[in-house]
Amino acid sequence: MSIIVAIFILSFLIFFHELGHFLVARLLGVKVEVFSIGFGKKLISKKYKDTEYCISAIPLGGYVQMKGQDDTDPSKKSYDADSYTSKTPFERILILLGGPLFNVLLAFLIYNFIAINGWRALAPEVGKVLPNSAATNILKKGDYILKIDNTKIVSWKDIKKSIKSTSLHITLKRNNKIINVTLIPKIMSIKDIFGETIKEKLIGISPSGKVITIHYSFVEAIKVALDETIDKSKLIFKSFIKMITGVIGLENISGPITIVKVTSDASNYGYVALLLFVALISVNLGVLNLLPIP
Repeated sequence: MSIIVAIFILSFLIFFHELGHFLVARLLGVKVEVFSIGFGKKLISKKYKDTEYCISAIPLGGYVQMKGQDDTDPSKKSYDADSYTSKTPFERILILLGGPLFNVLLAFLIYNFIAINGWRALAPEVGKVLPNSAATNILKKGDYILKIDNTKIVSWKDIKKSIKSTSLHITLKRNNKIINVTLIPKIMSIKDIFGETIKEKLIGISPSGKVITIHYSFVEAIKVALDETIDKSKLIFKSFIKMITGVIGLENISGPITIVKVTSDASNYGYVALLLFVALISVNLGVLNLLPIP
């Protein structure tokens, strides 16, 4: 069942991507001859107005075929007013951007939905204080961090973002009492997600593992969704650069089959985990399709 769900989700991501191309093309007056989800033999086909809508046998891709655009024979061109090739270079760029930008939009909408309905995150509660760290003898297990330098801390993720100054003023709750402490972060060498050694300001604590659900207002949810979409876009772009420079091996590249498998696995952890993964894949499709790569 989870495999069927995964294939359906991948097909939906492809549909949303192709919908972006389709809507921008139609907006600019280009005739769309075929809108297909999947490749190969057409299983279901229905013509509405000037466009043939179909579901094809191989659900691992899709395409929008516009008038004057034939990838199988580039020599076939049409210069009618409703043809793709008759449009200006700028208009053609807009049509090409439609798909990737719709994928980024979809990710934003998913993040926004989760933020409004309850975003699960690690609580800003200290689980362990590392020896010989900035927090040693200052913070204790069970401390619940409320503020760092007057910045409100909602989740554990906020702590890292707030470690900026050379001296941190921390407000925390300990044994139901509000306490203010000051500590000086240490610059230490750590491994980032790419396995590279970097230097960062650290205070030397790890989370307790407690999970909380954060409900954001409509306006707050927009900001959370926007931040999350931008962060994930930067991560994917950075990963691509690391792949070019050899930091990440080519064995880390995955195709549609792997995406289906991992999506299937994610569905076993509940709808929120599945939606977060779908949003990540959607951003991935958007960013990579904006880059000049096959």
